[in-house]
Amino acid sequence: MATDKELSDFLENVERRAFKQAVYAVRKDEAALDIVQDAMIKLAEKYGDKPAAELPMLFQRILQNTILDYFRREKVRNTWVSLFSGMGKREGEDGEFDILESFEAEPGSASAESSADQVERQQTLSLIDAEVQKLPARQREAFLMRYWQDMDVAETAEAMGCSEGSVKTHCSRATHALAESLKAKGIKL
Repeated sequence: MATDKELSDFLENVERRAFKQAVYAVRKDEAALDIVQDAMIKLAEKYGDKPAAELPMLFQRILQNTILDYFRREKVRNTWVSLFSGMGKREGEDGEFDILESFEAEPGSASAESSADQVERQQTLSLIDAEVQKLPARQREAFLMRYWQDMDVAETAEAMGCSEGSVKTHCSRATHALAESLKAKGIKL
């Protein structure tokens, strides 16, 4: 059984990586914070009595399920909005009024972006993903562990079964290769 200290230390260590994972999945900082907080609460309430060695796998499963729940809720919410969007019309002074047309999106949110900006962002992300996939396996592995999963050099070296110097070399080569290939495609980092 994990002690309160072990559970607290685990949650503190996993918080940042979980947030990055959730942001990548949902593309909204606020929603990602809520998802991570919900996952941590579920782990503490339902599985706090499990051995400390089981906590990482349990938390990962809970986090993934919480992300899926978020998408399910969004799908239902979007369905209801589209069903009732036509019903919000009322006769007003200037003719018809649609509540959805008067709704202002929060600045900086995805809904405030123009369609062109959304398409451009998605195309850029697709290009970056394609270039990451083209990296040699060890470079890609080191790059993703260090910069995506936010692991330090020692953790990455241990996970990859190599020296810290090798991790640094793989990461350096990966970032240089990505910078070159993305620059050639017109993406400036």
